Amino acid sequence: MEFHLAQINIAKMLAPADSPVMAEFMDNLDRINAIADQSEGFVWRLQEEAGNATSVRVYNDDFILVNMSVWTNADTLHQFTYQTAHSDIMRKRRQWFEKMQQMHMVLWYIPAGTTPSVEEAVARLDHVRQHGDTPYAFGFRSRFTPEQAREYINA
Repeated sequence: MEFHLAQINIAKMLAPADSPVMAEFMDNLDRINAIADQSEGFVWRLQEEAGNATSVRVYNDDFILVNMSVWTNADTLHQFTYQTAHSDIMRKRRQWFEKMQQMHMVLWYIPAGTTPSVEEAVARLDHVRQHGDTPYAFGFRSRFTPEQAREYINA
């Protein structure tokens, strides 16, 4: 069975999405999403009718934005994250977002051809917050394999 890598990351806005504080971030959202969509290894991303996921809510907090996507592997996700214009936006994130006190991103494997739900993604984020990196839910530094994830789940 082939696997893909799912990811979710969240960020807590400093102000409402339609405020002047968030304007530069919101003005760049479509451009950065288009880069993701065209990147090598990109499979899928969470989006609604507007083409983004800014209205998706997690943790009962209207100030938390969600980014969720699926990639063929960790290397292609890493390349998009750190070697495209996305990295320029990331460097400026403190202008728009609070510093998160807990883990705010998680990776996990899914069967190729499936899409994760927001509820599953939040459960994986909660898991890594409670247990640290495991093959079930992990960060970039812990490059687990799909086989390790399967063994962990079946143990």
